[in-house]
Amino acid sequence: MISNVSILNQYSDYLLPRYSNFPQGRYVSLLLVRKTESETIFRTEGSGEGLVKETGIAGIQNTKPIRRVVISKRKQTAVERRTGRELLREHNQLKNAVVNKVEQICALNTNAPCGKCIDCMLYGFAVGGGGAQKSRIMTEDAYSIGPVAQVTDRRTFNATFDNGTMRLGEKASTSINEDEFVVPETHFLDIETLKDVTVGELQYVIGNVLRSSRYGAISSRMGKVRNILAAIVFSDTEIFSNLELTQLVYDRLLGDGDELSFPLADDDVLGAVHEATDELLKQLVSRTPVIVRGDILQQVRDETVALYRDTSSVKSLLEEIQGGY
Repeated sequence: MISNVSILNQYSDYLLPRYSNFPQGRYVSLLLVRKTESETIFRTEGSGEGLVKETGIAGIQNTKPIRRVVISKRKQTAVERRTGRELLREHNQLKNAVVNKVEQICALNTNAPCGKCIDCMLYGFAVGGGGAQKSRIMTEDAYSIGPVAQVTDRRTFNATFDNGTMRLGEKASTSINEDEFVVPETHFLDIETLKDVTVGELQYVIGNVLRSSRYGAISSRMGKVRNILAAIVFSDTEIFSNLELTQLVYDRLLGDGDELSFPLADDDVLGAVHEATDELLKQLVSRTPVIVRGDILQQVRDETVALYRDTSSVKSLLEEIQGGY
């Protein structure tokens, strides 16, 4: 089986051999840097809504209040879940659900989860008539490292007629609007916590994260995001929050300056994330956590790339995960 040769197997003390209905207290935290590579809009449902923002303390040492852009928790996992479901659909791993005595394929937001596929078992499901699986993928809102004024801009757009102008005969178009967006090369910090997962499930989630590339509104024309896996932490409890990590990284990057640089270099952000992780983990009440980064983390990335290069290996992985339920 494909996961039997994975480098992740050396962390088997923090992973399950197969799915269990009962909590085992084994946590895997994926520390992610999400970097926008195009104009991106993170907002609540509905057109015309502004970006989601929150006011909070800038850092741990720097206690001035600042306003940050937020990527809501659902906007992150929903994209990655759909990425995984595409893969399951390609390999015929989505199961049938019975709705009103009629069988139909497992689908999101239709009250028809099968409750048996990898997606349902990992990301959770709920059926109106009974039956549920709590998600084993936990996440929070992700925050921009820099303040709103530094990482956002506005753009006015219009809707032209077929002739490419704002006028058709005597009729003038009134469709002139303005959108606020996150500028390219903005970094957000996020932690996805996987609870009681197997090696195969961990590989599946990492694949979903690294393969997802469009987030936010109007994602067919903007919203390009690159997910950088900064570290993996194995522990027996949940680690620190996204906000704590963001605040401490802000302090590290600001240094003795008055204002954060923009744009930030990826290496500087990753270095600050590693320093902040080491400091915050000292306060964690748990067994000594295990941090995966550097060469070993690169091997995990290389394994993931090699896995998805080979269709038969992907199919074997999905079959192995499914066989554990």
